[in-house]
Amino acid sequence: MSHKNPIAGLNKLFDNRIRLGVMSILAVNEEVSFNDLKQLLEVTDGNLATHLVSLEENGLLKVHKGFIGRKTNTTYSITKAGEKSFNDHIQALEKMIRGIK
Repeated sequence: MSHKNPIAGLNKLFDNRIRLGVMSILAVNEEVSFNDLKQLLEVTDGNLATHLVSLEENGLLKVHKGFIGRKTNTTYSITKAGEKSFNDHIQALEKMIRGIK
């Protein structure tokens, strides 16, 4: 009886629920501001910023810095690599769930 590791296909980056939340929001929205992400996910500035940096460093999202009037406005969008990683992760989750039944 051979069992495959059910979690082998999962991306470790998405172990964290905030990063998973960011990716799911960016997967369906073209661009999302820092404040919108913060409100949607109900997290602190510092907490969100840390996760955004790690997603950016791994090439999963792009940061766009702009201004609205004199206020800085930072928005985020998913990269092609980010889309692929996220879709692969979701597929691995589905496979894992089907495999356990």
